[in-house]
Amino acid sequence: MAADVCAVCGKPLAAREGRTGRGSVYCSAACRQKAYRERRQPQGLTVQGLIDDIGRQAGRLAARPADTLYSTVSELAESVARLRRVARTARDTTQDAGDSVVPGDSVTPAPVTQLTETDFAALTEQYRREIQVHCYRMTGSYDEAEDLVQETFLRAWRARDGFQGRASARTWLYRIATNTCLDQLRRTARRPQRYEPVPGMNHGGGEPPARITWLQPYPDDEMPLTEEHEEPESAAVSRETLELVLLAAIQHLPPRQRAALVLRDALGLTAAETAEALETSVASVNSALQRARPTLREHLPRERADWRATVPTDGQRAVLDRYMAAVSRLDFDAMAALLTEDVTLTMPPNPFWFVGRDALIDFVRVSLDPGSPMFLGHWRSLPTRANGQLAAANYVRRPGTSVFRAQVLDVLRFGDEGHGDRIAEITSFEPHLFPAFGLPLRL
Repeated sequence: MAADVCAVCGKPLAAREGRTGRGSVYCSAACRQKAYRERRQPQGLTVQGLIDDIGRQAGRLAARPADTLYSTVSELAESVARLRRVARTARDTTQDAGDSVVPGDSVTPAPVTQLTETDFAALTEQYRREIQVHCYRMTGSYDEAEDLVQETFLRAWRARDGFQGRASARTWLYRIATNTCLDQLRRTARRPQRYEPVPGMNHGGGEPPARITWLQPYPDDEMPLTEEHEEPESAAVSRETLELVLLAAIQHLPPRQRAALVLRDALGLTAAETAEALETSVASVNSALQRARPTLREHLPRERADWRATVPTDGQRAVLDRYMAAVSRLDFDAMAALLTEDVTLTMPPNPFWFVGRDALIDFVRVSLDPGSPMFLGHWRSLPTRANGQLAAANYVRRPGTSVFRAQVLDVLRFGDEGHGDRIAEITSFEPHLFPAFGLPLRL
């Protein structure tokens, strides 16, 4: 194929001086991700294979050395969790189907309509992570995405007789997941609002940001295409379509516009495939996209006009280390030096918000200054990753206690154009999702 056209769709490529690698042969992130999916289809998963893996991993357990014990236990725990999910799906579908089918134990090339409950559970487990990410993109909520995945698989089991095989099982599951999400969005009928002033609180001089009470972070470890052995382009696609600033902007779109945008621009489905998933026409899909894309740009930061990935730099990782150290030392000057002048802090679902460095420091000083009557305690932080962004898991030891307890997860967005090594936005989340990030609730 000629070097000046996209390797997937054949459209002309824009000028890309200095670009190398696969990113230089695709016209968009959607085409890049579609090419990646086609290169790497999930391998067949069998229940007995999972059980055998668990047996082998358990057989390697040894008390020493400690680092080997830890890695083996982690691997074993992941396999057991995967088998548990398969078993849960099989159990739920068995209860749904009654006693008419005898469960099997492996995936075969048989059509979906002929799979037993256990076969079906193993099949769907191959797609769990990407279906969960899809539900998360649609709703912005990690908790809801988990529930919607299970509902998707139950609906798929009930609808298996209608699967014609014209599309892949993946496309079929995406269609069911999309409509499951649309039903959820219709039930909630929620739309972003603007933060309002809280009496007696200095919010700074900027405009109130959008308030999205249901917004939650997503653990990087649960992204479907970010394993260590995966190609770098796949990790970039996951980051650029899961970044919090984009997720927040998507929440402003009506449900069907949101679905059309995610299916076309994030998943790279064709207009015809998107129309089939939404049970509408290609013209309706194109019309929805024409309305959705400008609205999305309106709600992105002014320097972010597209979905390009923002890969954390070494300088930004150093800033995260200094940020956590400043919090542990209760050093307000060091903290302020890491922030842009117009930094924004929001705390979904709480009503607190601040625009501007001075307002933010005034707020944290109340609870972090040992001389304050509202002093919360001493802090420790652990680095983590959420939505492809750097984050800090913060723990607090209250006065008179000896244990650091999970307090808040800060997801950081860095500035652009000369401010790339300073923090432009902090989104702080409540600690109930720490376990989803592999983080303890106590130190």
